[in-house]
Amino acid sequence: MDGTKKNKKELVKRVLLAGLVLLISCVGIGWYVFTDTFKDTAAEKADYTVNGLDLIKEFKQSDSSANKKYTEKIVTVNGRVSSIEPVDTTLNIKMADNTGSYVIFAFQQKDFEQVKKIKPGDSVSVKGSCSGGAYSDILETEFITFKRCSLNK
Repeated sequence: MDGTKKNKKELVKRVLLAGLVLLISCVGIGWYVFTDTFKDTAAEKADYTVNGLDLIKEFKQSDSSANKKYTEKIVTVNGRVSSIEPVDTTLNIKMADNTGSYVIFAFQQKDFEQVKKIKPGDSVSVKGSCSGGAYSDILETEFITFKRCSLNK
C-alpha cells in the first residue's frame, strides 16, 4: 500500500507541474498577442502600388486570386476620392467606380488632420494593410477594405 500512495503522490506532482507549465505558457502567449503592436504603416515599404479603379477591376475579375495576392500586404493605392466617411473614432476615405464597387481606407489617428483636409474629387495616394475584398450579393458590388492607412506625401 505504501508504494501505491507514493505513486499517486508522484502522479499528482507531475500533473500539477504540467498544469503550472501550461498556465505559464498560456499567460506568456496571451501577453505577446495582446501587447503586439504594428509598425507605422507610413514607414513600411509597399508590396504593391496600384490604381484604385484597377484594384477594383482585379477583385471583380477574381476576388479569390486577388485576395491571395493582396490580403495582409502593404499596398499603395492611387486614385480619386469618392467620399469621406466619419465612423466612430476613425475617418474612412472611399474610392468607387461607376458600378458602386469601392475601396475603403480606415486611417490611423495621427493622420486625421490631413484626412480632414481632403475633399471628394481630390487625387490621393494611400498606403495601408489590405484586409481583403468580397462581393456583396445584396448590394451587387465588390468592396475592398484597408486598415492602418496613412497618406503618402
